[in-house]
Amino acid sequence: MTTRRTRITAALGTGVIAALALAGCVPNNVEPAAGSAALAVDSSSTDCAVSDTTAPSGNVVFTVKNSGDQVTEFYLLADDGLRIVGEVENIGPGIERDLVVRAKPGDYYTICKPGMIGAGVGKTAFTVTDSGADVELDGDLAAQVDAANANYKSYVKDQVENLVTGTEAFADAYSSGDDDLARSLYAPTRVYWERIETVAESFGDLDPSMDAREADLEEGQDWTGWHAIEKDLWPADAEAGFTAYPQEKRDSLAERLVADTYTLYADVQGLEFTLDQQANGAIGLLDEVATGKVTGEEEFWSHTDLWDFQGNIDGATVLYTGIRDILVEKDADLASKLDEEFDQLQALLDAQRVGDGFALYTELSPEEIRAFSDQVNALAEPLSELTGVLVL
Repeated sequence: MTTRRTRITAALGTGVIAALALAGCVPNNVEPAAGSAALAVDSSSTDCAVSDTTAPSGNVVFTVKNSGDQVTEFYLLADDGLRIVGEVENIGPGIERDLVVRAKPGDYYTICKPGMIGAGVGKTAFTVTDSGADVELDGDLAAQVDAANANYKSYVKDQVENLVTGTEAFADAYSSGDDDLARSLYAPTRVYWERIETVAESFGDLDPSMDAREADLEEGQDWTGWHAIEKDLWPADAEAGFTAYPQEKRDSLAERLVADTYTLYADVQGLEFTLDQQANGAIGLLDEVATGKVTGEEEFWSHTDLWDFQGNIDGATVLYTGIRDILVEKDADLASKLDEEFDQLQALLDAQRVGDGFALYTELSPEEIRAFSDQVNALAEPLSELTGVLVL
């Protein structure tokens, strides 16, 4: 049997590395370690009430309870109010989930997003004071963490570089009216985005500019990015009466997408990663699968959701593989469980391969969709424990 580790090694060698039941139903049950700051967050339909606006530096655990009637998410933002330091998504009504961060002294913001769209509610300044404790890891573990962080940074840069060249080719084909070529480039190019989606989302307004779905638009919001172009490329799947975009709009959308991709490229150059960011990133990528790909809502017109699904799983697997040796030292049983669940999810995806791509989402049977949903849930439960085990 081919294992997850074998697949990743092979991918590295070839340069490839390259809300169904899940939504809010898998709380993180890791108990905070002694000395961790524990804060409660009440996310309602109109507010985001955190039990305190300060915490000492070190391990901070936000236990987020959704008291509203919509699936919600909670963010810890950097001092500019845009960059995401940590997030926990897909918290269903009445459900609790934990966000665990290893916080350095500084100024931050907390905010919740009921419905998981829009500007969010209850944005509040949050301060991490200097506890005097060393938030850095020591000895051999620190060296392993440094190596994992450096490797992931290189991976992100490589994916964005491929995204730039792929997006340029896609945009050129779209602007020139070569729709067949543009359609053929759409899903394979988006895979590079999906692999590092949680990183891209950390840059404020860049993600909605590049990846907003029509269903998620706020009133008056200018729709740009991949999915605006997707609708124009698959007009047969658009609503009745849809009119193809004029050339001026095509050119504008293509130019904006390329410009945004170059902005992303510039933004990632100075990024540095931490152990908790990597663990939370893997959890976040699986959340992306649950809220869009496994439901068929992400690629509403092209139905290429399984390409995106694979991209998210690629990214989550790379993140997990990079920190797996550290996890084995802390909880070998959890590592073994994650190995098994990643393998089973990948096997389901492999069964849907068609040539260099995948079956369209509309070609899946209800039983196949349910199998994906069940396996995403099966992986989400142990994966939700990852951050707490690594940093607490």
